[in-house]
Amino acid sequence: MKYANLKKNTGFAMVEILVASSIIASAFLFAMATAQKSIQLSRQSLHQVQAAMLLEEGAEAVRVVRDNAWTNISSLSSGTNYYPTFSAGTWTLSTTANTVDVFTRKVTFSAVNRNLSTGDIATSGGTTDNYTKEVTVTVSWSEGTRTVSRAMSFYILNIFS
Repeated sequence: MKYANLKKNTGFAMVEILVASSIIASAFLFAMATAQKSIQLSRQSLHQVQAAMLLEEGAEAVRVVRDNAWTNISSLSSGTNYYPTFSAGTWTLSTTANTVDVFTRKVTFSAVNRNLSTGDIATSGGTTDNYTKEVTVTVSWSEGTRTVSRAMSFYILNIFS
């Protein structure tokens, strides 16, 4: 009779062990999924900060190119992608794509029109201002299966004429 009770209790202990091990495994899997998501969000945040710095650096590179000579800017074609490159101690713009780590940075220029009566920048109509260009700096990178881009636009003027 005692043998029958022992066998009955042993079977119940096995169920308890099975339930406890499944709870521990589930908690471990949940912790791993949380850690993986945390790492993914940290990487995204790092990329966002790096992209913001590269955007600012791209804008500064365009200003340096302008400061070297306005013809470096005025001779560029509107709508063409240019890539900032630091070489020989200064910034230049080339049509050859380059990357910084996982980032691709490009610069495009657009013509600017002005209202002749007010001198303000005109969104439509007006006369082309040869001493002002609209600059758009774009930084893009792959984030998993998608491509993320950040851009900033500003005007640059020929301040030396």
